[in-house]
This record gives sequence, C-alpha cells and structure tokens, in this order.
Amino acid sequence: MKTPKSATLPVRGYLLHITHYDPVWVARKEQEEPFNLELGLELIDTLAETGLNLLLLDPKDGVRYASHPELARPYSQDSGLLRILTERATGHGMEVAIKLNFSQSALHQHNHWFRPHHDLFDSPEYWKRAFEVIDELLQIVRPPRFFHIGMDEDHARSYRQYVEAIKTLHAGLKARSLRTLVWNDSACRWPAAEIHRDKALAAEQEIPKDVIEVLWDYGDWDPAALLRIRKAGFELWGAPGGTPELVARMRDRLLAVGGTGMLLTHWTPCVPARRDDLLGRIRACGPAYSG
Repeated sequence: MKTPKSATLPVRGYLLHITHYDPVWVARKEQEEPFNLELGLELIDTLAETGLNLLLLDPKDGVRYASHPELARPYSQDSGLLRILTERATGHGMEVAIKLNFSQSALHQHNHWFRPHHDLFDSPEYWKRAFEVIDELLQIVRPPRFFHIGMDEDHARSYRQYVEAIKTLHAGLKARSLRTLVWNDSACRWPAAEIHRDKALAAEQEIPKDVIEVLWDYGDWDPAALLRIRKAGFELWGAPGGTPELVARMRDRLLAVGGTGMLLTHWTPCVPARRDDLLGRIRACGPAYSG
C-alpha cells in the first residue's frame, strides 16, 4: 500500500523522563542526579520547533507526592515542576499526557518506583494506592486525553493476571475520562522477549478496543504486527527508536495501515551532561515524524 507523501501522523509525541527504572538506571540510583528543569524546558522548546505535538511526562518517583510521601527518594523534587513543564508545552500548542509503568518484573524493575507498594501485587490495596498517585498527577497536569500505563517486559504476572491488570487500569482511567495507552511487545524478536510478545498477543484478544496499542521495537521489527493490531480493531501508535531511518520506516508503515501516532523515546537522564545527546536526538528524529 502506497503512502501519500503529504500524509502526517496526527500524534507526534516525545517521552520525557523525570526519572526511570530499568536495570541500567537502577544500578546508578544511589548517585542519580535530579531532573534538570532548565534543560527540560529547552527540550520542550526544541520539540515544538521540530513539529512534535505531544509531551508525555514520566514522573515516577522523580517528584514528591503529598498522597504518598514515602515514595520520595534523594533525587525527588517538588511536583510543581510538572506544572511548569506542562505550561511550557501548552504554551507551544502541545498536548500533555502522563506515563507511569505498572509492569511487574524483578529483572526490569519498571514498577520499582512504587516500592514498597509494588510488593502488594495487584491487590485491592495496591490499586487503591496506585490510583491515589494517578489522581494526584491528574490534578497537577490535567491531561485532556491520554494516560500511558507502561506494562512492557512483564515477567511476574501470568497471562490472566497481565490482562486483568490492564483491564483494571483501563477501567479506572476511563472513569476519569482518559484513554489508556499500553506498550505492545509483540514486534520484539529476540529470544528472551518471547514471553513478553506472547503476553501482548494474549492481551490483544481480551482487553477493551479503546486501549491504544503502542508497538515498540528499536531495530528490524516485525511489520506484520502493525496490520494485525489494526485488524483487531485497536488504534495504533508506534515507538521506533532513535534514528531518522527507523522513524521514517515506521511512520510510513503506520500511515499505510491507518496508524495515528508515534512516540520518540530516549532512555537518557535529563541532566546537563546529556544535553547534546538529548537535543541531537530530537533535532535528528523530530522532522522525520512529520514526513
């Protein structure tokens, strides 16, 4: 299917980490430098210049929560910085959304920002506390449409538990008039990712169709996954990695199957020492999101 040269994805987003949890980031948590607000504002200005129109804020425990002060770490800052970032983005005409990751994995540790509550493992108390944090963030940022729940690289849940967790988060967010975004691992081909791919495929059969699937992979991902997800009835976004070539390839394939968005992901701390890396990635890849 040929894509018109003038076609543009409606949603062109960037994932901005206030902090993050994965094995590489966790290894340096004790020495983690706090998020740099001045640089974050410069990144937003650059995003607007390059044509991106959605800022996805990923605070985790990078901010302090009035509802759960026990989540504060040495690098946590006043949550008011989220309001400052939001105002800068909306001043450029950009939409703002929120991301928290509720994946369960002792290896990838994506949900360890919620410690010690991550050990409650999908109990009523776990979800009560999770939505208290969500509601506090919603009061600060007031996202108009989207909330990203993560859920990539989940090892600890069974297939049934994985599906039920997505349904629980979706129901709570829908009650708050928000669309749920979820990572879709089904294009990942390396051997250790098979369990994540299979869980994503199982979820596609059972979760509500108004969940937005965000297919991610940062190499030679499986293009057949795009058409399968669309045929299953889901709105589809992509996260293609950090080179203009990967971005352009996924952009064109998304447009060919009716995809509506892409997210630029850059798993790099927002600190002055990484300024050139962060700005360089945005300037190189941002224009490719628009075609």
